[in-house]
Amino acid sequence: MPKVGMEEERRRSLINATVDAIHERGYSDVTMAQIAKRAGVSGGLVHHYFGSKDQLLAATMRHLLTELGREIQEGLSKASTPRERISAIIAGNFAVDQFQPAVIAAWLAFYVQSRTTTSNRRLLKIYAARLASNLTHNFKAFVPREDALRLAEGTASMIDGVWIRQALSDSKTDRQAAIALVEDYVEKQIAAATAQHPS
Repeated sequence: MPKVGMEEERRRSLINATVDAIHERGYSDVTMAQIAKRAGVSGGLVHHYFGSKDQLLAATMRHLLTELGREIQEGLSKASTPRERISAIIAGNFAVDQFQPAVIAAWLAFYVQSRTTTSNRRLLKIYAARLASNLTHNFKAFVPREDALRLAEGTASMIDGVWIRQALSDSKTDRQAAIALVEDYVEKQIAAATAQHPS
């Protein structure tokens, strides 16, 4: 009889192995057997828990999205103004456990697979909609709704763009520089928008 919590521990081990394997080999080249070996379990167990490589990637992304959400919520709980909440959202998207080479590689694979895999596309849409909604809500404290929507879209694009550039770079991740880049964009956009719509 398996120990209590063993299944969850194995799932977590397989998800961590998936992230590392994608980083090392790329999503297209990695196999379920390689992931199983890295996690120290049988290939049959991976199929039992996840069914297919696409489903394993989806489970991995659900895990990473949950962790991302937790980081953002932790930052939001400490923020008391709309501007502080925008900064918390930005910082959460570059959290230490997220903005690292192996996780960045997994996210890039997720983006690519979302073009052809319905479950991954749905997860990506939920993530994107939540990010846009949270940003828009807080930008509305500074500018009209139409401008808030535009600033939210621009900020989300900046966040995604920094991630993608890092995925394609050989340089070491620098979360503070990444945050500063997005914050600079936000500051300039708020200043320009509020100048057009002075209160």
